Amino acid sequence: MKKILVVDDEFDILTTWRLVLEMEGYEVSTATNGKTALDAARSNKPDLVITDWMMPHMNGVALIAELAASETLGDVPVILMSAAANAPKLEHANARFHRKPLSIDDLLATVQQMIGPA
Repeated sequence: MKKILVVDDEFDILTTWRLVLEMEGYEVSTATNGKTALDAARSNKPDLVITDWMMPHMNGVALIAELAASETLGDVPVILMSAAANAPKLEHANARFHRKPLSIDDLLATVQQMIGPA
């Protein structure tokens, strides 16, 4: 079973994405900011990270930079989501930016393109 780490400081979004992905058969863990997400990824390497951009303690762009710089996590693909008008420059070989709101169908299609079915 493929593991996905979902990172967002908005409880409703975090819960919705977790439930949708679990219904598709993925194993999902969650974090509410980049710092706790990085710790979680280090202790249980995910197959994919889906993260919000604007969060307390460590934002999504900083999280992606930390993942990319890691010997063990640098190959983990990442989806960065934000309502921001412009996409940030991402220092990661396999990261994609999607604007919020992102439909469930679009999220699932992107997940399957990046890591395949559960």
